[in-house]
Amino acid sequence: MVYPIAKLTITSFIKLFIKEINGRDNVIRNSPFIVACNHASFFDDLAVPSVIIPMLNKKIHFYVHMRYFNNYFLRKFLEWGGSISVDPTKGKRYKEINKNAFQTASKHLKKNEIVGIFPEGTRSINGKLQQPKTGIARLAIAAKVPVLPMGIIGSHKILPKGKFLLRLRRCKINIGEPIYFKEYYNKKMNKKILEKITNDIMKEIARLIGQKYKY
Repeated sequence: MVYPIAKLTITSFIKLFIKEINGRDNVIRNSPFIVACNHASFFDDLAVPSVIIPMLNKKIHFYVHMRYFNNYFLRKFLEWGGSISVDPTKGKRYKEINKNAFQTASKHLKKNEIVGIFPEGTRSINGKLQQPKTGIARLAIAAKVPVLPMGIIGSHKILPKGKFLLRLRRCKINIGEPIYFKEYYNKKMNKKILEKITNDIMKEIARLIGQKYKY
């Protein structure tokens, strides 16, 4: 069993802040996939695994900003969770770091595991969707796996940006149908195609949270 102690502690605690989960039947059971979710709060990092992991008994290897690996104790927690270090800010070593992240994520998917990505690359302040990055499209096509869209409504009210204590609020989680991009598997990728794939994913996430996608 994956994370047996966490399942009884962290997962049970996090679910106290989730009032509704829709679309459980859309979760892919027997093949690898990428989870794509909007990102409004650190709470999302715990909410998504708390929903998916108990259903499949598999780790979710989330892309996590490299700066959170700088703290020793947080790094150990992230490594225990199987997180993947990325640099969405284009720092000095971002090409090397993101290349390693891509290769690591690809290996996990080849092992029939799950990768989690917040396409926006960072948290929002008010829960509104931000402009995404195309890394998720590149990975989905290269690994030839579907994307499972998820939408979380209200997580920024549970743990607002800059706060460290959970508030007594509850969020709603909607899970969409898997999105397949088989028509692109044998095509040469370019910026236009990657942006289209990314936008298709984000439009579905927007629908799941009742927002309009404006990018």
